[in-house]
Amino acid sequence: MKNHPEVTPAQSDKQRDEIKAERHKARQQKVKASVDAKIAKAQKEQGILLVLTGNGKGKSTSGFGTVARCVGHGKKAAVVQFIKGNWACGERTLLEGAGVEFHVMGTGFTWETQDKEKDTQAAVEAWQAAEMLLSDPTIDLVMLDELTYMLSYHYLDVDRVIKALQNRPPMQHVIVTGRACHRQIIELADTVSEVQPIKHAFEAGVKAQPGFDY
Repeated sequence: MKNHPEVTPAQSDKQRDEIKAERHKARQQKVKASVDAKIAKAQKEQGILLVLTGNGKGKSTSGFGTVARCVGHGKKAAVVQFIKGNWACGERTLLEGAGVEFHVMGTGFTWETQDKEKDTQAAVEAWQAAEMLLSDPTIDLVMLDELTYMLSYHYLDVDRVIKALQNRPPMQHVIVTGRACHRQIIELADTVSEVQPIKHAFEAGVKAQPGFDY
């Protein structure tokens, strides 16, 4: 193993800089070797199930960013929005204009409707649209925005959801967003990211604003 020379007070600034640069280069060479090895190993191509969960802000925003990336590569994407109502949505306005198919549950937040039967029926109808998308091999990416709540509130049968996710076209990517994701979806997922809150403007009395929050 190569021993790097120590920096001493008697050495000039130039010598110290050269030693630091050498150490930095050696560290980065190790990083590059590690990354290159992982890239060489990761050669399998398949549809990815991505879960974006946790109590922090930005899960849907992250998902829509991936939808935009998909469209930017000339691929076909579709979105099913659970929980969200029919109010103006900047992402939907932009992405529909780019050819992204949207299905919106349309009843709004469950704490607003306070009608479990109505919400359950709306969830089932939205899921039927999702099942059609999840069986369509021409669609490269399906985003199931806020799906997790439909399982937490028992509006949808988890086995039915899992079956559709498992049986989708092999190269189709899926994004599931929402808090408290069901453990069976977590287990099935290829990638899971948890967004945790540190601070949120809403807790300080700042209202949701168009162009930033929706």
